[in-house]
Amino acid sequence: MKKLLTVLLSFMLVAVVFAGCKKTTAPTGTGTTTGAKFHIGIVTGTVSQGEDDLRGGDALAKEYGTVADGGMIQAITYPDNFSSEQETVIADIVGLSDDPLMKAIVVNQGVPGTTEAFKEIRAKRSDILLFCGQPQEDPNVIDAAADVVTDADNVARGYLIIWSAKQMGAKNFVHISFARHMSIELLSRRWAIMQQAGKDLGVKTFFETAPDPTSDVGVAGAQQFILEHVPTWVQKYGKDTAFFCTNDAETEPLLKQVMKYGGMFVEADLPSPTMGYPGAFGIDLSAEQGDWPAILKKVESTIVADGGTGRFGTWAFSLGYTTTAGLGEYAKRCIEGTAKVANMQDMLSAFEKYTPGAAWNASNYTDLNTKKTDTNHFLIYEDTYVFGKGYLGSAKQVVPEKYLTYKAQ
Repeated sequence: MKKLLTVLLSFMLVAVVFAGCKKTTAPTGTGTTTGAKFHIGIVTGTVSQGEDDLRGGDALAKEYGTVADGGMIQAITYPDNFSSEQETVIADIVGLSDDPLMKAIVVNQGVPGTTEAFKEIRAKRSDILLFCGQPQEDPNVIDAAADVVTDADNVARGYLIIWSAKQMGAKNFVHISFARHMSIELLSRRWAIMQQAGKDLGVKTFFETAPDPTSDVGVAGAQQFILEHVPTWVQKYGKDTAFFCTNDAETEPLLKQVMKYGGMFVEADLPSPTMGYPGAFGIDLSAEQGDWPAILKKVESTIVADGGTGRFGTWAFSLGYTTTAGLGEYAKRCIEGTAKVANMQDMLSAFEKYTPGAAWNASNYTDLNTKKTDTNHFLIYEDTYVFGKGYLGSAKQVVPEKYLTYKAQ
């Protein structure tokens, strides 16, 4: 009996030891996982609204681990119909702050509702850094709520895109958009600059209205509209016309039809070799995922083979991908004390980590009405790469001062 009791006690002891060694994984967002000393929340759109934005978050998760696995990154997505689901957008972003280890939240793109979410977070958690990429709300509003804001330099690009179109041989330039985007201050300002630059550089500019993908027609309806109307637009404006649209989801059908019916394409609203090109031309980039030089090379070979040499362009590295990954890295460095919040060079250094060999230009946003410069809002841009030709040198161009301070009449 004593021998049996001894054996049973031995088994119980072994069971306790193994139970104590078992790895536990806390539910996402609880902040009780072991490993990472702090967490960073990443909020992006879905693949249908902007795959590059989301993939930037994937890169951070791969490098630093996910919260669910004891790592640093907690990534979520906002609804495709974010305009009509702002309450969900706000609730999801604010929900990240319930994690006691959350020390930074990066939202890219900053869709409507981001500012309100940041305000609610700030009211209860002053220790969380709030970074926003590509804001869709008024700069003066989001700048007051966020610690750092970055966006494509749509002021300088208003001139540079037209300059680039002319270098590519365009005589006309068609800008495709809708009311919601035109209500965004920097986008409407860019269009105004494009029109003036067109007059100065000898490129005629035109505006065409397309459906908003967040409206009742949805993404599919908006894409179908582009597919159906590009042939008519090419016939109307001619093949020496550069087409540009302000929406990611409409870029793919635009590229497909411009190649088929003629026309030109300088770069996307959010430039990237993966923005629209893979879907439009059936390019499988699964083997090249994350390798941007390889991605550029593969896309370029397809465009050249299809007869698009000199007529299609992009940025060599994705703005959406770099913004998500770069702001996440920047937030990490700020938390760790190796970078300062709202420091331009520290921000650029984090971006350059994900764009080896490519330099970024940056400046601070200045409101034309108040003349106030927001030192936490950075406008950035990269050189335009034309397939079959190489870099245009647009990043080296000195944008005339009159465009930088140009205001729609």
